[in-house]
Amino acid sequence: MLRRLLLTAAMSATAALSAVPSAVAGTPSAVPEASPLPEASPVPTAFPVPTAFPAGPSSLSPAAYGVALPALMPPPARPDDSVDRLTVTVHGAGGGADGTFELACHPAGGSHPDAAEACDRLDRKTTWGKDPFAPVPPDTLCTMQYGGPATAHVTGTWAGRPVDARYDRSDGCEISRWNAMVPLLPGSRS
Repeated sequence: MLRRLLLTAAMSATAALSAVPSAVAGTPSAVPEASPLPEASPVPTAFPVPTAFPAGPSSLSPAAYGVALPALMPPPARPDDSVDRLTVTVHGAGGGADGTFELACHPAGGSHPDAAEACDRLDRKTTWGKDPFAPVPPDTLCTMQYGGPATAHVTGTWAGRPVDARYDRSDGCEISRWNAMVPLLPGSRS
């Protein structure tokens, strides 16, 4: 089998080189004419030798092998028993917004003052490959402004992942990060 492959490769290379015209017109090709090679005898085997490719491209379909594929449907977004649960602890926000609140989503509930809107906001912020609770990257340039003494700590599970995020309003980036989570976190009070 290997001998046959090597002979076939040599024949193909010879044929390809003989098809290339010479660099100088009128000179004969430097590649000699190929002579036919003797037929290689098959190597006896105890097992059938598999071929690299079946009969053709049409035989690559699952139906050719008697396999029926089910209708392709996206997987469910969440298992039926999955409920996202968060604990939000707020300090220094004032106006009755301080405290610890429980939030459950899918379905919305808990002691959070605006559970349905908070769950909706989190759903909109949740995208594939991005953490909605991610901190501000360390090399980010932020405005030097102070948004107040409010701090928040969010823990629990969201979209099947553990959450342990801290928020404050110490500069422009942190204020923006906080505001992106309103109404999960309380809005600024004027």
